[in-house]
Amino acid sequence: MSFANQNERFRPTALALAAGLCLQLASCGGGDDDAPQAQPLTCADLNGKTVTTAAIGLPTTGAVVTSTQTVAATATVGEYCRVLGVINPVAASAPKIKFQLNLPTTWNNKAMMFGGGGYNGTIATGAGNVPAGPTDKATPLGRGYATFGSDSGHQAGPAGSRDGSFGANDEALRNFGGDALKKTRDVAGALIEARYGTKPQRTYFAGGSTGGRGALIAVSTWPEDFDGAIVLYPAWNATALNLHLGRVTQALAQPNAYPNRAQRKVVFDAAVQACDGLDNVVDGLISNQSACDASFDPSTATLNGAPIVCPAGQNNDSCVTPQMINALKLFGQSTLLPYRLPSGENVSPGYTVWGTDLGIPATGMNSTQTALQPTVLTLTFGVQQPANPMPTAVNAANTPPYGSTFWDQWVKYFVTRDANATPLTLDPLNPGPLQQRIIDLGAIQDANRTDFSGLRAKGGKILIAHGVHDGLVPNRESQQFMSRVRQTMGSAAVTDFMRYYEIPGYNHAVSTQFNAAWDSLTTLENWVEKSTAPPPQIVADTAAVAGRTRPLCEYPSWPRYNGSGDVNLAASFTCVTQ
Repeated sequence: MSFANQNERFRPTALALAAGLCLQLASCGGGDDDAPQAQPLTCADLNGKTVTTAAIGLPTTGAVVTSTQTVAATATVGEYCRVLGVINPVAASAPKIKFQLNLPTTWNNKAMMFGGGGYNGTIATGAGNVPAGPTDKATPLGRGYATFGSDSGHQAGPAGSRDGSFGANDEALRNFGGDALKKTRDVAGALIEARYGTKPQRTYFAGGSTGGRGALIAVSTWPEDFDGAIVLYPAWNATALNLHLGRVTQALAQPNAYPNRAQRKVVFDAAVQACDGLDNVVDGLISNQSACDASFDPSTATLNGAPIVCPAGQNNDSCVTPQMINALKLFGQSTLLPYRLPSGENVSPGYTVWGTDLGIPATGMNSTQTALQPTVLTLTFGVQQPANPMPTAVNAANTPPYGSTFWDQWVKYFVTRDANATPLTLDPLNPGPLQQRIIDLGAIQDANRTDFSGLRAKGGKILIAHGVHDGLVPNRESQQFMSRVRQTMGSAAVTDFMRYYEIPGYNHAVSTQFNAAWDSLTTLENWVEKSTAPPPQIVADTAAVAGRTRPLCEYPSWPRYNGSGDVNLAASFTCVTQ
């Protein structure tokens, strides 16, 4: 496909802008009642355009485009118009929602919204790929999609995606909880129609982590706005997960309980040594995780024949203390709340711990793995023990566990709204007078809807995938979500519009064990637009063994080696349940 300069030219099918849009998009038609229908706008014409409150489905004081720029074509992405803008809050004290919209000169008549991550606070630009997208296929923007995203209604400080200070503002909190999704989609929709003179034929959502939570909120709450979603490692059960992270943080803060990077590698190596072959091949990946969880115990485990637990009174790089083992076991255990959240949830199911890289040293890794490992370290256990006050540095050289900072910010700004609060002393199981506030937060920030009938009725589809070895958002939460959706809608109905896959070795967003690349967008397009249900899927590794493939197995199945054939080819594996 040629991406030659076609500045301000459009597909011949573009229609004149509907006259009704002038009620929503200011400055249409120059105010002349007898003026002809407005024509599609150029990139430059969009600069300064406003979108009125009537065009936005939730309360705002309107939106405005603050800048536009025509971006020249590259080898992989055609020429497009980059639009930046803001959506103004109702309360003067609330921050604006900042957004970016990318409008290809050669448009495929489709749109895709992108979600953010963590506490957000930076614009999801929509210029990149879907989570775990393939490296050998074009991005959505490269395929001709109009793409867009926002910062969810606040601007992060130096702590980046771990900055929860916005939670002290009610409107900013509601925007983060989901309101910004609707506001951003409606503003982007109005501007897309202004640019091309017609609405998108299809609109999808792609997001991971908090962005995955956003995808589930968007397609369940406003199914009329979307035709499908790509959802990776979704933080859907956010309140219960935060409470679980609080328990883990408090355990790691105890004396001799925080394992350094070398000690994490001891546990990791022992688990891989014990469990790698349970999937019928020793390939550096634990695929039969349930068997590993049933058999591996660090209290009795060995590495190269030697026990990994430290002798009494010792704490060094070659072993782990009983306190560390207790903290890691708590990390993997369910947190059962003695009270229920608004959706009925009272459980965070805990993490897959044995075989998960929680920030091990990069020694012995190849160059690709070495480049990814600082991100793995930051998103997992970091290098500083949780403390009160919580260390504030967020770079890979000084960071505390990501989840511990998340808990710290949540307690200070969401729960107590007291920047001097001491999160290490708040009992997640018995929060006393703060219990009702925690319950109220569950109604704001959780994506616990399990009825997707509206999306299913219009032919919408959802693809969900989660790394088995995710050290930030547990894969067990996605298992829990799927179980609840099936209970609500029935297995047959769910199979009609939703798939859930698990990826052994994949961590949170990136991984040095198996860095997943999957062409989810083509699969979603074929399912929605051609009624072609997903055939057996393939996922590729881009890090540890670049180019190796595995079957992408629907949970609860996992890839077992057939006993012969190239161990780096998916064809040598079969998805099994036992």
